[in-house]
Amino acid sequence: MRWWPEPTAGEIVWCHFPDHIHPKPKPRPGLIVSTQIDEAGMPFVSVAYGTSQKTDRLYSGEFRISKSEQPAAYVSAGLSYDTKFDLRNVLDLPFNDAYFSVPPHAPHGQTPKLGTLHPSMVRIAHRRLLPLRNKQSVVSNR
Repeated sequence: MRWWPEPTAGEIVWCHFPDHIHPKPKPRPGLIVSTQIDEAGMPFVSVAYGTSQKTDRLYSGEFRISKSEQPAAYVSAGLSYDTKFDLRNVLDLPFNDAYFSVPPHAPHGQTPKLGTLHPSMVRIAHRRLLPLRNKQSVVSNR
């Protein structure tokens, strides 16, 4: 098993996001939300699901990076298609080749990194995440 070097929160990576159907699902963009190192010194990440499907519709917790709406953010992200990320669908995964692989055009060498979330998108993502966190804290306080 190959472990990748620890990424940084805000990186967009090529992820085989588990779907509980396929042993190794098709790769898709994933947004690194946070990182941590386990007791053995191995990196684990919280990664948000990304898809290029139905990007014209956004639901609670989702935000879109669009080539026509945010050209600088689109280039920074290293995406090939308009993509939306679902901050309600975040998994904690080991940062290894079981879940992450080098993208076809390998813009950052032999690593899973596609690009980086543009600073202009950080505020947008945070606004989409805030209502989810508030809702969780209300539920956990009952």
